[in-house]
Amino acid sequence: MTDRDIDRIIEMAWEDRTTFDAIQFQFGLKEQEVINLMRREMKPSSFRMWRKRVQGRATKHEAKRAFIKGRFKCSRQRNISNNKISKR
Repeated sequence: MTDRDIDRIIEMAWEDRTTFDAIQFQFGLKEQEVINLMRREMKPSSFRMWRKRVQGRATKHEAKRAFIKGRFKCSRQRNISNNKISKR
């Protein structure tokens, strides 16, 4: 596994709405393997903070998710078109 792959896995693991199933689909790592990778690659304090954040979070498990669509967009968020932020 390259350094770039490891960095992407760590990034995906920190994201709230990226499931362990998505990481497994893309990189072939099961949840426990992701946890072991995070433990190995991060400082102990950062790992503890991540585990506390992820533990029990329903959005990290595909079967526990309450929403169908994977992305949330605020109604007040501005639309972006042609690299310019549209005005209301």
